Formats: sequence, structure tokens, C-alpha cells
Amino acid sequence: MERLGLEAAALHLGWPALLLWVSGLSCSVSSTPASPSPSLVPRVRTSYGFGRTLLGLDKCNACIGTSICKKFFKEEIRFDNWPASHLRLPPGDDVLSYPANYSDDAKTWRPVEISRLISKNQSEISDRRICASAAAPKTCSIERVLRKTGRFQKWLQAKRLTPELVQGLPSPLLRCPSQRLLDRVVRRYAEVADAGSIFMDHFTDRDKLRLLYTLAVNAHPILLQIFPGAEGWPLPKYLGSCGRFLVSTSTSPLQEFYGAPPDQAADLAYQLLGVLESLRSNDLNYFFYFTHVDASMFGIFNNGHLFIRDASTLGVIDRQEGSQVAAWTGESKDIFSCLVSGCQAELPSCDAIPEKQSLVLVCGQVLPALLRAKFPSPVQEEIDAALAHCGEGARPDPEVLGAASRLKDILRPLRTCDPRFAYRYPDCKYNEKF
Repeated sequence: MERLGLEAAALHLGWPALLLWVSGLSCSVSSTPASPSPSLVPRVRTSYGFGRTLLGLDKCNACIGTSICKKFFKEEIRFDNWPASHLRLPPGDDVLSYPANYSDDAKTWRPVEISRLISKNQSEISDRRICASAAAPKTCSIERVLRKTGRFQKWLQAKRLTPELVQGLPSPLLRCPSQRLLDRVVRRYAEVADAGSIFMDHFTDRDKLRLLYTLAVNAHPILLQIFPGAEGWPLPKYLGSCGRFLVSTSTSPLQEFYGAPPDQAADLAYQLLGVLESLRSNDLNYFFYFTHVDASMFGIFNNGHLFIRDASTLGVIDRQEGSQVAAWTGESKDIFSCLVSGCQAELPSCDAIPEKQSLVLVCGQVLPALLRAKFPSPVQEEIDAALAHCGEGARPDPEVLGAASRLKDILRPLRTCDPRFAYRYPDCKYNEKF
């Protein structure tokens, strides 16, 4: 990974970004600089490579044809926001995201994040498990092993993605999938040509392996594609992914706003409660719930708008169709069930997920630090009481939902209307809705 420091300097000075997309393919190439003056850049041959731990799929052409590959190739994604004097990635082997810039017109650049979908340590454990599953050496070909699995052979024969094909995968997204949800995954999967059909006739073998691998490792990129922010879902824009890494629009994590002034804290808390409400009740009749939360999973754009920054622990229940998956059995467990964590025991039934689940988690683990000691008495006491009731898992659903509603009512007038909240300004000057 240290070699990427040279890459950052190269791109900062305008070297061709063609080399960067190859680095995402887990292979190394060499090149000489194209245009910088010899007085500015030493004449050296440079080598780039993210390595298999970032990509996950070990073939050099594993990502050919994907949207992320095309964006790197066309120089639409660059690391040129790094100063030339800082030639290394942020310290630490387990850094999960790196800043970059993106442009689709070569004129206007906006910040994006290049993220690991799992940590470096998890990646190494995953590689060892894959090789061990085939009694292969530590340095086995990941793709060759995965292609020979019984699950992938079923995928190769399948014309349509069915609940049986994803049974036993660890993602909360697939905990109780309906056919309607899986059809949405296939129809909106951006990494194939001619997307739009619920059938997989246009998927190549490699397309199917990439989709299966992503669903098994971290379904966050899939959620960004099937529930896009452009349609009003509280998720950042998907720009591309392959293997174990993703490019999406950049947000600042919520914990960076724990010291925010009262009106901004009230605005963010109000937005977050609104996000949970939209996940619980929406026009498509999907019920979204979190299995785990922390402040880093929520982010804020420059315009003040709050989004879900990490949807990896977001489960989906189809209230319209229900789940068509049969009772989970140990026979569904395979190497794809264990790529990131241990092969857990059977998960609770989807029928056991209460309406209050996400509210209890957020009110108990995220909002207290954001709203603590921000407001004068008696408003602070009212907020604290509503938070306590909202975060108490032993209370029945109606009481928790009622406490969340009271909290929103308290926070609403504490927000202000000014340019800091560009996502609703100047509309808030003329419409109480904002």
C-alpha cells in the first residue's frame, strides 16, 4: 500500500490516471510520466498496486468493464486532493476510506471516498478461509476456488436470482429476501451492460461472481444501487465498486458534529429521526431496520443534509410480498457464508424484528452524545426524557414510536433557517415544511 504514495504525487502533478484504475485490479504495471517537465519530476519508472487485500478477487482483469474501472480509465477519479508533500496514505494498515475527487466533465470536481468494504485484517482472514475451504495453499487463487463451489455452480445455471440462491449469506439485506427485492437487485445492478431486466441472461460468469461476492462480503454497494439517493432514499450516490472496495460521494461522519452548536445539533437529530421514519414507512412498502448502529454510519454532506453513510447493517423486509425463503438450514452454509465473520448460528426470524428496533438503537447509542447538555432548562430535560423513553428496548413499539415523535416535536422549533442548512435554505424562509 505504501507504493500508492508515489501514485498520489503523480496524479497531483497531472500524470495519466490510467495507472490508477489498473491499481484497483490487483496487478502492477509500469509507466513513465507523459507530460511533466524533467525539472519537476524525476525520470523513474513507477509501479502501482492496491494488492489483493483491497480487491479481494485476484485476477488482473477481475474488474474490467465495471463502472469504477471506466471512471479510473477516463481520469474521472483522482487522488489529486492530496498535497504533493504528503506522499503516503493515512497512517495505519486498517484505514477504511481514502479521500479523492470525482468529475464527469473534467471541469467541476467534487470530493468522493474510496472505501474498503471490510478491514485489511478481515480481508486476510477471508483469504485464508477461502483457501482452507479447498484445502489449498495460503496463496491460492480466490476466484478459482469460489468458481468451483456448489453455490456458484447453481448461480451459473440460474436465469433469475431467487431466494434459494442467496440463502445462508450473512448480509442483513438477504436475511429474509422476497422475489420482488431480488428482482430489484438484478434489474438495478449497475455493473452489467443492458441493466433493466429481472433475468440474468445478460450476465457473464464474471458478472455473476462479482455480484455474489459483493452480496457475501458487504451489501452496502448493492443498497446504494437499488435504493438510490436520486429517488429520495437517504443514501449517498454510488459511483462504482468491485471486490472489496467502493467509490461513493463523500460525507463527514456524524461524530464530527458532536461539538456542533445547538441549532445544528437539533437539525441533525431531527433529520436522523426523519430518516428512520422513512425507512420504516415508504411508498415501496419495504421495512428497513438496523442490526447495529454507531455515529460513523451516518454522514453529512456540505449542504447540511444527513444520509446513511454505511448501510452494511441495514436489513430489508418486504411488507408487500413477505419473505419467500424457506426455513434456514445448515445445508445453506458454505464459504460464502463465512467470508467476513465466523459462520454464525441461525439468525432470529424476520417476524421477530420490531418496529422500534432502529429507533431504540439510535436513541440509545447515537443521539445522546449529539444532544447532551446543548439546550437550556427545561428544554434539555424534555429532550433527555424523550431520548430515554425512545432508547428503552423494553417498552412496547407504540411507546417508543411516540417518544420519537415527541422528540421531533421538541427539536423542530430549535432549528434555525440560514445558509448553513443549504439543503433546505431558502425554502425554510417561506415554507414551514422546511
